Amino acid sequence: MPAWLLYTVFSMFFILTATALFFFTVTRGALILRGVMPGLPDDADHVYPIYSNLRLIRMIDFQPIIAAILLFQYDRLVSAITSGLHHMDLRGKKVLITSCAFGNVIPRVVTAAIKSGAQRVLIADIIKNELDHAQGKLIEHAGKIEFLQENATAMKQADGSVNANVIFFLLHELPHHLKGQALKEAGRVLAPGGKLYLAEFHRPDLWVLRALSWTYFKVFEPLGLALWDTHDPLTQLEAMGGFTCERRTVFFGNFQIIVATKDSVA
Repeated sequence: MPAWLLYTVFSMFFILTATALFFFTVTRGALILRGVMPGLPDDADHVYPIYSNLRLIRMIDFQPIIAAILLFQYDRLVSAITSGLHHMDLRGKKVLITSCAFGNVIPRVVTAAIKSGAQRVLIADIIKNELDHAQGKLIEHAGKIEFLQENATAMKQADGSVNANVIFFLLHELPHHLKGQALKEAGRVLAPGGKLYLAEFHRPDLWVLRALSWTYFKVFEPLGLALWDTHDPLTQLEAMGGFTCERRTVFFGNFQIIVATKDSVA
């Protein structure tokens, strides 16, 4: 084997290994360590350092990186949500974004909501650093946005107070007993006729993708595998009742977008 090819292979292996170790350290590895350390339990114990440490947030929140993590389907997923918002009449109404997310999803959702007439956009997250980081992306819409440090599983918003609610890749990070609670809260704050837009991972159709996804979840985010079966969000929403749900999958079933419309009061 030529020396240059050997060097290239070694370099790629080193880079991939170092990247995997870094992400393991700031995701599941940190939670394992946190679990064996003494201290009182906290509502944010399940949150990875990558989503709570401001330096790590700024380091990772780079659009090409985020697009690659979602297998370059990021824009497609966000566009499906913003397209839905564009077709809603939100004049004088409120839109909620439950939990911040990396990339440009928040600015795009806020822009779509305001163009559809939204009077106010609420952005809620349990981590203040996430809210501070998101605020820097939304300077042009500052007057119509409210940042709230709240837990997605115990929102402070009144029943039926928002007409659209966007949850972008949150459920796979929540402990199983909190997944359903987050969906209940998302539905509770939604007004009759309002829509919940939920983007998440899904069980891939192709066995190759399924094997790769299973390995990824097992190593980095084991809480996400439950979305494939026992904690399928569509099944949970339908079991709650009071919603008309539609699911669309993309990229050979690897991702899903669920639009749940809350039934109008008779």
